[in-house]
Amino acid sequence: MILASQSPRRLELIQSMGIDPQVMPADIDETRKDDEKPLALVKRLAQEKAIAVCYKLMEQPNFEKLNNEIVLAADTIVWTVDGKVFGKPADAEDAKRMLSKLSGQTHHVSTGVALRRFKAFKSPSPDGAPSVVAVAFVETTDVTFFELSEDEIAAYVASGEPMDKAGAYGIQGNGRYLVQSIQGDYENVVGLPISLLSRELVKFTGNHDYLEHALAGRKH
Repeated sequence: MILASQSPRRLELIQSMGIDPQVMPADIDETRKDDEKPLALVKRLAQEKAIAVCYKLMEQPNFEKLNNEIVLAADTIVWTVDGKVFGKPADAEDAKRMLSKLSGQTHHVSTGVALRRFKAFKSPSPDGAPSVVAVAFVETTDVTFFELSEDEIAAYVASGEPMDKAGAYGIQGNGRYLVQSIQGDYENVVGLPISLLSRELVKFTGNHDYLEHALAGRKH
């Protein structure tokens, strides 16, 4: 498997399934299109990351040996009920602004996931990418924050943790102290809904080992 992400959190989650993927980050333009809905945005970005990595695989030495490798890409966004999307903060002040907006409110965390099977030879893919067009899906979890004081926000931002996180917080780190409750998949908030992913991998590959090995704690 090729993981089209440089996120250490996604790598850890994939490894917890017993899979040790090759990491190959995708470099794409993540600009939101005019009037693009949050769920459409995160699904598109995951798909574009998977396509970009399939093209990168064609440039690898002995790329023919990678034929039929599964490419997994994901993108996570934080968004509010009015459709406002929060990516990674530009700086500390931007992080404070985001956290102030999320304070005392319920927001959504959506992860788009795309799976493709790389084809080292002539591609049957309608979009021209060297892969079989496969599956893309989105999982959403609702997260409610406590009311946060300015001092609490400043202390968290000073830790440095928010700076590489969508929405300026990490629920698996000190950001858990901001969270009053969640509704849905916790690991989706971390960055990858592996429970749903394991089942999508079974459907995509026809191989039940992805789920059964994860349940048994074995490596795939």
